[in-house]
Amino acid sequence: MPMARRENVAFTVVVTVLVCLGALPILFVIALSGAPRSLLLATVLAAVPVGPLVACYLWLDRYEPEPKRLLAFGLLWGGFVATASALLIQGVGGYFLNFTDRQSLAVVAPISEELCKGLFLFLLLWWRRNELDGILDGIVYAGMVGIGFAFVENILYLAAAYNGTDGMGPGGTAALTGTFLLRCLMSPFAHPLFTACTGLGVGVAVTTRKRWLRVVAPIVGYLCAVTMHGLWNSSTLYGPKGFIGVYVVLMLPAFVVLATLATWARSNERRMLINALNDAAARGLIPGDDIGWVVELRGRRESRRYARQHGGPMAERAMRDYQQAAIELGYLHHRFLRGTAPPDFAQRGQSYVDRIAAVRPWVVFPGQAVPVR
Repeated sequence: MPMARRENVAFTVVVTVLVCLGALPILFVIALSGAPRSLLLATVLAAVPVGPLVACYLWLDRYEPEPKRLLAFGLLWGGFVATASALLIQGVGGYFLNFTDRQSLAVVAPISEELCKGLFLFLLLWWRRNELDGILDGIVYAGMVGIGFAFVENILYLAAAYNGTDGMGPGGTAALTGTFLLRCLMSPFAHPLFTACTGLGVGVAVTTRKRWLRVVAPIVGYLCAVTMHGLWNSSTLYGPKGFIGVYVVLMLPAFVVLATLATWARSNERRMLINALNDAAARGLIPGDDIGWVVELRGRRESRRYARQHGGPMAERAMRDYQQAAIELGYLHHRFLRGTAPPDFAQRGQSYVDRIAAVRPWVVFPGQAVPVR
């Protein structure tokens, strides 16, 4: 079995086992956190921001969509593995080291939670490095992990608020509404934002030519995630003014910066792909006339619709496979041109070229003659 194949299998097995192991204690904790009615209500409310957040990250990921299975793994990791691991670390640490509530909130929780969330990104960097092409991929995977973590955490907070077991009052609808507004409407991006710092570090590690930066960038990203998380948690210790101050001065600007960076990276991918594929076309690896239909998102949609109308589902699948192989080739060729190609780039590049050559005779773009089958 080739090395890349073994690494893919190892990653899948390890993540699947850890997700299953993490799900058991988390489901047990959720089951003990309140009555079925309150849990159902908390789950429904916690799910409100999930769909819009996932849609935003999928929109960012349209140029080179990441494997849906890996994105799902990220959500499950955040929801089960990261939450269970963080609860275990905080519980054991609190028992043996006797942390105060203030220390646990401001220091222990940020360190443990960002470590447990970031571990998924580090596993990708170690075993599935070929799936990471830059900072945008790091942001997308970090976002999925953060969304999963926030979803399960919000269930616990919402149920505790409703049941009055959070130490903030008698509970009830008013407490539930306040917690929902705070966690699900005002700051649903908090955990994805924190973990995005680690994702940025991982993305830099993949693209840099400097060996020292490959090691330092993920560490610095993790430390930034912990710092932001710690400041956010600490703000609740100083009442409404402290919370609003950190929200306005730190969280909103950081969110705007991340959104701007992600949007820039997304638009930069278009230019990068055009340049890389033009160079690949000059080397005879892909027909130059196809590049616009492969890179431009509108052109992709039009060509798939044209293939479906004139050739049916099989033609559309061939078009999708052709476009995906060409995009993968473009990213790999870009890294080759930058001098940051992975060790197996020749083997991977040839596999993309073979896929392109295999389906190209059956691919027709709008305005071209439909091949006779």
